Amino acid sequence: MNFQTENTDAAAIGKEDNCMYLNRIKHWARKNKLLDLMIDIKLSMRSKIIIAFIIVIVMMSLLNVAILYSALKYGEQYDTIVSNITTANRLNGIVKNQIDAEMWDIVAGKIKFEKGRQYEIINNINNNIYGIMQNVRTHENRVRLDVTLRTMSTLTKYVDLMGKQIRDKKTVEENEKVLENIRGVSSLVEDNIQEFILYEISSSETIKTEIDQNIKRWVFTNLIVLGLVLLFSTIAAWVISGSISKPIRELYKMTKSVAQGNLDVRVKNRSVDEIAHLGMSFNIMVQKIKELLEKNKAEQENLKKTELKMMQAQINPHFLYNTLDTIVWMAEANKSKQVIEIVRALSSFFRITLSKGKDWISIRDEIAHITSYLTIQKIRYRDILDFNVEVSDDILDYKILKLTLQPLVENSLYHGIKNKREGGIITIRGYKGEGHKIIFEVMDNGAGMPESRYKEVVAELESNSKELIFKESGFGLNNVHKRIKLYYGDEYGISIKSELNKGTRLLFAIPLEV
Repeated sequence: MNFQTENTDAAAIGKEDNCMYLNRIKHWARKNKLLDLMIDIKLSMRSKIIIAFIIVIVMMSLLNVAILYSALKYGEQYDTIVSNITTANRLNGIVKNQIDAEMWDIVAGKIKFEKGRQYEIINNINNNIYGIMQNVRTHENRVRLDVTLRTMSTLTKYVDLMGKQIRDKKTVEENEKVLENIRGVSSLVEDNIQEFILYEISSSETIKTEIDQNIKRWVFTNLIVLGLVLLFSTIAAWVISGSISKPIRELYKMTKSVAQGNLDVRVKNRSVDEIAHLGMSFNIMVQKIKELLEKNKAEQENLKKTELKMMQAQINPHFLYNTLDTIVWMAEANKSKQVIEIVRALSSFFRITLSKGKDWISIRDEIAHITSYLTIQKIRYRDILDFNVEVSDDILDYKILKLTLQPLVENSLYHGIKNKREGGIITIRGYKGEGHKIIFEVMDNGAGMPESRYKEVVAELESNSKELIFKESGFGLNNVHKRIKLYYGDEYGISIKSELNKGTRLLFAIPLEV
């Protein structure tokens, strides 16, 4: 229990130390305004993360490369010294034992000089000494090996002398004297090699000391680099997180402001990272929302204005006065059947016009509405007006925007039939078309339009303006066209064909809606 408590306390103390360390870094960075400067660096978040990652890897890699290089270097030197000592130890046994034994056998007559291995042994020793000399680190040991080679040269001369004396058949005493010299020189070679070994062992101790010192230096350097990496990683993490969280907080405030109805806020982009692109998209979105709301508001106002003006146009005092005058005149003339007919038509006309405030009515009611209107007008203009309604029964229950056909029929009457002295006929057709649409045609064989006027009307219909124009004479063809587009979409609208003295044909489509 005490051990666990001590561990818990140590962990808590470690966390507190880490927090204090991070707080000191943050305080220092804020005091020097370093973080704000680094956060605003014109780089993407991905680039910042990659750069920070590369810097950490480079710092750690350089340290490890330096340590590895030093380890390999000292390891190679140490291996060379061990190899030199091993070779020298092997030579130390060869020089004295083999040379002396070989020359004694020759002097004793056991081996002939020509068949002896003395020169082979000498050459082997020389080659090994040359090999060791290539790997010696210190000048002193190189000098010792050079002295050893010269001593070996002296040894070779005595061996040559021994060979000459044997060929000259010198006495045994003379050969033994030369043998003693050979033994003395071989002992000297052995002493030189032994001294070389001692100095190489001393060099290995020096290298070991250097390795120990370098290990301490590496540990110290490693701690410093790790500290720098920790400091850099902390600052980099703070910078990168700040470059993400700071603009996101600003974006959150802007979004909250937009949610409260303020569409004039804009995100200020101070960087070029992904959050900046998000802020740019946010600004574009808010601007689009603002434009759409303004456009929708204008359209709604325009629509209300249209409905009001249309109602006013339909409840035209002149139309009502003229109809009532006609009723009075027919009543005075005792034409009771005509009076009943026109009163019923007028009642139906206004009932459907009002429709309890509904915007959408059935095609059946819309046809009844224009039938009532034309019935009244036919009674008034009985000598010049006739009409024909040809609507398929299978479309009567579909919905249509109220008061769509009546202004077109009125247009045909006042601008087509009335301008033709001998009168004419208005035909209304309705039927299903291709692509789930209902097609309506309003045709008259009235006066038609001159070419110039026809082009003006077509240009007005094809214009993109949605502003309605109201005239005292009525709702207007162009306004009906824009009203259809407003409710049903830009792909809908009125098309017109007209020829002077032949008549006018209006055509439009609406989607099938139940």
